[in-house]
Amino acid sequence: MKEILLIAPYATMYDLARSIIVSRGYDNVETVKGDLEDGLRIATRAVDAGCKLVISRGGTFSLIKASVAVPIVEIQMNIYDVVANLRHAAKKNEPLAIIGFSNIIYGYDVIKEFVPQVYMVNIDSGERVEDKILECAADGVDSFAGDAVVSRACARLGFTCYLLESGENSILSAIEEARRILEASKREIEQTRRYKTLIDYVHDGVIATDSENRVIVFNSVAQEILDVAREDVIGKPVDGIPGTGNVFSEIAQRKLMVDELRRFNDADLAVSNIPIEIQAESRGSVAVFQDVTKLQNLERRIRVQLANKGFTARHTFDSIIHRSSEIAECVSVARKFSQYDSCILIEGESGVGKELFAQSIHNESKRHSAPFVAVNCAALSGSLIESELFGYVEGAFTGSRKGGQAGVFELAHKGTLFLDEIGEIPLELQGRLLRVIQEREVMRLGDNKVIPLDVRLICATNRSLKDMVHAGKFRQDLLYRVNTLSLYIPPLNRRRVDIEALAPHFLRLYSARYGKRIEGFSDDGIDYLRSYDYEGNIRELQGIIERAVIVCESSVMGKAALAGGILRETGGPDAIACANALTQLCADVPTLAELELRYLTKIFAETGESVTRTCEILGINRTTLWRKLKSRPE
Repeated sequence: MKEILLIAPYATMYDLARSIIVSRGYDNVETVKGDLEDGLRIATRAVDAGCKLVISRGGTFSLIKASVAVPIVEIQMNIYDVVANLRHAAKKNEPLAIIGFSNIIYGYDVIKEFVPQVYMVNIDSGERVEDKILECAADGVDSFAGDAVVSRACARLGFTCYLLESGENSILSAIEEARRILEASKREIEQTRRYKTLIDYVHDGVIATDSENRVIVFNSVAQEILDVAREDVIGKPVDGIPGTGNVFSEIAQRKLMVDELRRFNDADLAVSNIPIEIQAESRGSVAVFQDVTKLQNLERRIRVQLANKGFTARHTFDSIIHRSSEIAECVSVARKFSQYDSCILIEGESGVGKELFAQSIHNESKRHSAPFVAVNCAALSGSLIESELFGYVEGAFTGSRKGGQAGVFELAHKGTLFLDEIGEIPLELQGRLLRVIQEREVMRLGDNKVIPLDVRLICATNRSLKDMVHAGKFRQDLLYRVNTLSLYIPPLNRRRVDIEALAPHFLRLYSARYGKRIEGFSDDGIDYLRSYDYEGNIRELQGIIERAVIVCESSVMGKAALAGGILRETGGPDAIACANALTQLCADVPTLAELELRYLTKIFAETGESVTRTCEILGINRTTLWRKLKSRPE
């Protein structure tokens, strides 16, 4: 069964409708022939079979409309139909009786201007058509006009009858209207289902009331929280819902509430109620409430999902390869620190493994299943660092993300936040950072409400924060706050015994990565590594060995492979003398670093200090650009 059924009371209408349907390509419309009770039976069976809309006319339309529960569209007469149907009667200039239901004979009184005597006979009251024909005949009428029922009766009684037919335009208009109604009905059903789905699948309980405080919406979450079935409350006064205490009296009073805590059935709920007013007239309210315990559980699940996206600590104390007593002592102290939530400051030169210790502390702590969020403060520009640390709401500044963004403090909730190179945070932001640490709450940029936090803070620095305090570049009170527990990691040059443990580890790592078969170091190779001056600490040792693995062509790694490509080597007196001679020779010549900085500064100025454009021209990333710009003399 197609969606739309056109029931034609007479054969010529059936043929015309069928022709229109085929020529117009109306693939969701079907037509059948049926008049009055027969048409009603057809319509009833069609609706039961899935028909969504019925089209008909005259008495058949009236019967169907009163009996089925789907939309019914009437094929209405227009002036063209009137002229076409009665032009012959007008030519005869004889009395004429037009008999039929009101929706058929409506409009035909215009024929009075062309026929001297016209009778308009309405049979809506159910009179027998034959009786009405005979009454008119007794008054001298022998010509009639009407629908199929009247036409058949006149034929039986021997009278002339003009069939009042519907023309192509009338049928086409009815079909088009039916298709529009059906499409609108589908959109309305879709919207209703979306609305119901939205209401039922949000995390909030939703109750809406009308102007009489009767419940008109009661979603599935409200049923679950209040332990009340929807059918028991729909249409009833909201303050009559059992077991809800005084809160629904407040809703009935249309009290404005926003995230207010209330106690229901041994549960804490956050309740909001928004009264609805139209032109100062109350139209009820919409109440939204959430189970606080479920909100907390949801928050924990979100934190876990965030952790799965990369906010995790991969390393443990077992990852710290060492032989020296200095690092063994650092590990011992760090293990103790991991059992407490106090702030930790890890100090040490660049490349000594400060983040490795931070991750290990997190994984040894009770927060190990929560996020570990690491931020390199030196990698963030001054304009970005505030929004990255504290987050922002939508519209807080030009270019802000739709919906806003959580800061790293929020992302690390229940877990650990590692702020590397904390000394690079601008002085003007240090006061706000101090407040977040002290108050354990954060306010996003552009917002007016605070967000509670539960974060363990670990900071790291390769600079002396005390010296920065004396120079006025770091707040003393912030230093005291982040330095509750301190851990100093000595440089590799002061614990050279660790080289003998780290070097074989890196050799195995990169040999496997690059598919090399290198069994170990030669004597001159290991002596070279022991005597090398590691300004970059473990990170530099790691880079030397990775580079050496790539260039090494033998099964044993010697000094030649290790020293290949290294720009700086320790040397004896000849090397020192050569270096002094070069220094004296180039005393008045700018250094390569100075030339690079001059060139970089020039490009930065010519691009209007555009970071993006400068990076494109120089072929460097933003972090490198900011680090080099910071080296400019003040």
